Amino acid sequence: MKNWFRSRFQMNEFAVYIYQFVVLLLLYAVCRVLFFAFNMAMFPGVSWGSFWVLMKGGVVFDVSALLYLNALYFLLALIPGPWRDKVGFQRFIGGMFVTVNAVGLSLNVIDFKYYPFIMKRTTANVADILKNESNLGTLAGQFVLDYWYMFLVWGALVAMLVYLFRMVKPRIHHYQASWLAYPIGVVALTLFTGFTIVGIRGGYRHSTRPITLSNAGEYVQSPEEVAIVLNTPFSIIRTIGKKSFEKMDFFETPSQMTALFSPVKQPVDTLAFNRKNVVVLILESFSREHFAFFNPALEGGQYKGYTPFLDSLCNHSLVFPNAFANGRKSIDALPSVTASLPALVLPYVLSEYSSNRVNSLASLLGSEGYASSFFHGAPNGSMGFQAFTNMAGFQKYVGRNEFNDDTHFDGIWGIWDEPFLQFFAQQLEEEQEPFVSTLFTLSSHHPYKVPQQYEGKFPKGTMDLHQCIGYTDNALRRFFETARKMPWFKNTLFVITADHSTFPCHDAYKTNVNAFAIPLIFYAPDGSFKGVDNRLAQQTDIMPTVLSMLHYPNPYMAFGNDLTGNEKPFVMNYVGGTYQFMRDSLVMYFDGKKVTGVYDFVNDSSLSQNIQAAGGFNDVELAMKAVLQQYNNRMLQNDLVVKD
Repeated sequence: MKNWFRSRFQMNEFAVYIYQFVVLLLLYAVCRVLFFAFNMAMFPGVSWGSFWVLMKGGVVFDVSALLYLNALYFLLALIPGPWRDKVGFQRFIGGMFVTVNAVGLSLNVIDFKYYPFIMKRTTANVADILKNESNLGTLAGQFVLDYWYMFLVWGALVAMLVYLFRMVKPRIHHYQASWLAYPIGVVALTLFTGFTIVGIRGGYRHSTRPITLSNAGEYVQSPEEVAIVLNTPFSIIRTIGKKSFEKMDFFETPSQMTALFSPVKQPVDTLAFNRKNVVVLILESFSREHFAFFNPALEGGQYKGYTPFLDSLCNHSLVFPNAFANGRKSIDALPSVTASLPALVLPYVLSEYSSNRVNSLASLLGSEGYASSFFHGAPNGSMGFQAFTNMAGFQKYVGRNEFNDDTHFDGIWGIWDEPFLQFFAQQLEEEQEPFVSTLFTLSSHHPYKVPQQYEGKFPKGTMDLHQCIGYTDNALRRFFETARKMPWFKNTLFVITADHSTFPCHDAYKTNVNAFAIPLIFYAPDGSFKGVDNRLAQQTDIMPTVLSMLHYPNPYMAFGNDLTGNEKPFVMNYVGGTYQFMRDSLVMYFDGKKVTGVYDFVNDSSLSQNIQAAGGFNDVELAMKAVLQQYNNRMLQNDLVVKD
């Protein structure tokens, strides 16, 4: 074994550099196979046969990523000079080669397990997400414990890299006429530079722009497949410093666009403003799949779900069985739910426009004399929530600091949901009415633990998450039991939804559409809102719907619709570098320039038949473009509130 890493052969140096690049391509191909193998359940439409087609497309992105990572190595290796055959120099650039590519491999391996959480390859904004977590060390430690075998996978890949690198040693050629080394070196550098430019750009044509994430859409049949074609280093490198919004000009005149969609809401309700309290509960990872109420046909009608309390509450509420999140991460949800701002391309909170002036439930109702507050049991500042709520006009932020009792700390994320929800009820008792308050739960989050006294109390189902869903559902039952005894309760409108969906168990939820499926429940103890509405709904509809239910009298800005009105409902989200727009029974995919697919998601739930060629979808495309142009251009112009 002591000779395992020793060079076995010597070859012409230029042949060795080609060999090394081919080795890297093979390792990235192995990573793509492993990525698919670990996440096959997330790609129900991809068989091993069709996977190999995606592999071919992936080579383009692997070449680009590897040239980004290894340009300096090859540059140093090719520059002519007397130092090139020195042992010290060769060890230096060899160490650089192994280190840089070990990091690249680690990024790919991380996404083997991180992909199911965010449903895309990791991008550069992950650093912005993590910088808000004061418990980052604990989270990292838990990740190591839960996914220790990923380190073995990474170690095996790095060992292969080192072995194959050391197997062949470059033979530096010494020319009889020493001056020949320089022109030959210049020729080699010129060829390498040309190859690098072509490889990074993704083609040799003059019109070819450097490929980016959206170019992966050229090789796929469905947007989620983009994650297979891409690799993580490329995704990170190509999103560094990228702006999340670009000006759009789909319409000749503003009036054409406004006729199709306007975010400026002009209330026409003549009823008096109803000063009900508003409590919004955003539940961590509560996919619609977890509810028996929303899945009466699942498992042959025998599905019991994991939310018995919320299922019972649905019978006394106005519910939307076809509701969807606008994003895939917790950081996406808060702006969508409380300020009607969708999560497109990048989370609004992390974009360069996060300081824009926005209206929200807190600011709009605050102008009518409401007290406003936001509760989250994590360390203050987690997820960037405190910064957003401050910008959105919430008057008070209450987190783990204010709870001030770490005997209920879960050891990783924050305060367990049950004690924090009881604390929430007591805090609302002290709030001046009317109030608007939002609470974001956290216990149904990886690593999926429940308090020791509740171990074995809730069904564990088929996923570790399921017992946590049961725990939080029970915590909500106890919260409502406490709240019912308080005088503010009867005059309160409760909104219950989720931040995003999570890993699916049933085939019905393994699609691009249902990857965003969440519950949406409006509950009023006085029975004023009840029933089942099967129209499409999304998180950005919550703010305008609540304001309509209160008969809010003033104009405001929202990128969703009032679900109690007659507006044409739609759902907008972003998946695999592609906009996903749902209206009626259709879902349309748009890469920012052209429509790439249209499906009838009601009659073709698996999204297996692209009906784009049939035509007749111009009205849907124009409606989608109107929403996109309104959102992007208003974001760029800081025009997200109704001017006084």
